[in-house]
This record gives sequence, structure tokens and C-alpha cells, in this order.
Amino acid sequence: MDGNGRWAKARGLPRTEGHRQGALAAERLIRFVGRERLVPYLTLFAFSTENWARPREEVEFLFRLLEGFVRDKLQELAEAGVRLRLLGDPRRLPARLRAALEEAVEATRGNDALNLTVALNFGGRWAVLEGVRRALERRLPPEELTPERFAGLLPTAELPEPDLIVRTGGHMRLSNFFLWEAAYSELYFTPTLWPDFDEAAFLAALADYQGRTRNFGRVTS
Repeated sequence: MDGNGRWAKARGLPRTEGHRQGALAAERLIRFVGRERLVPYLTLFAFSTENWARPREEVEFLFRLLEGFVRDKLQELAEAGVRLRLLGDPRRLPARLRAALEEAVEATRGNDALNLTVALNFGGRWAVLEGVRRALERRLPPEELTPERFAGLLPTAELPEPDLIVRTGGHMRLSNFFLWEAAYSELYFTPTLWPDFDEAAFLAALADYQGRTRNFGRVTS
């Protein structure tokens, strides 16, 4: 979800307003995807392990914004059959935000209309290191550590590998997102800034993906 700050700057607005509009864009997309049953899994990269380097006031605003969204929309998410998952290291997050997220995760645990994962204080390198730590803690013999078994040790173990990764904002990089999981993901880059990423933009990304051939390293006849 990239481009909130640039969206605001282009309009002479503070960055916080860009984040506010970005939250509204996320809300619209969640509602649209859940209602239309377009995909069973949707992951939103909300805050990376590198985003702590941003100004403290901006980080605190982002956390308040997310906490308010979760508390205000929990009943709506639950009634829509959305299951919320949290992906990332929660230990550094504010206590109020952690509590709101934990409540939402528990309240929606039995839902299956849409599996919504919010990546918060998440980084691809952090996830790989978590997998290594778990392998060391379990003292797994090196010869038993296969790609499949290692994937089961990652924080993303409960999620399928993403078929499609959409990057808004024009930058053509993963920015420390799903480094292990993206091995065979299709990548879609769009110059559209996140607050402007609407239903039509999402459908365009899906249409582009559906027109691709995925070989997974194999040769097709």
C-alpha cells in the first residue's frame, strides 16, 4: 500500500491526510473483495520493520488510525465473514493497538468468506530469521531441513504462497515484503498511488494476472 505521502503532497495536504485516505481505500477494497468473493486471501502490507525510521508523530498517527479502524469496523468485518490475521512482530506495537488486534483476530477466527491478513511490523528478512530461529530452537538436523519443512517454520506458514503481489505507487521492488514466499508469485506494478487504488484498479490487476502463464520453472508443451 504505497503512495499515501506522495498523494497528499501532490494536493498540498499533510502526510497524515494521505494515510487517512489510504485507510479509506483499504476499507473499500476489503468490502469489495469480500462482497464479490474475488479471492480467498488478501494481505495488506500496512507497516514494515523499516517504517520505524519515519518521524515519531507519523508512526503514532498510523497506529492510532489502525486502532480506530479495527475497533470501528470489527462488527462489520465479522458480519461480512472476514477472518482477520496479524502477520509480524507485535511486541513493539502499542498496547492498545495490540489489544484491539487480538480482539479482532479472536472475534473473526471462525469466518471464511475472506482471509484478511494485515502485515504489521513485518519484514521479509525478519520472517526468514524467525524461521531460522525456530529451526535452531528445535535443533533440526541440517539434512532434514527441506524447503517445505522450512516454510512450515515461517510466520507465514498458515498462509498459501501468494499468487499475485500488487505494488502501488510506481516503485518496482518488493521492499522487504514476502522474500521467501514470493519465489513464484506474479508481480504487478502500477503507478497508481494507494489512495486512488479502487475497485477498477484491482480488477485490472486480476485481469493482467489471469492472462499470464505460470510455469513454476517447468517447460510447457
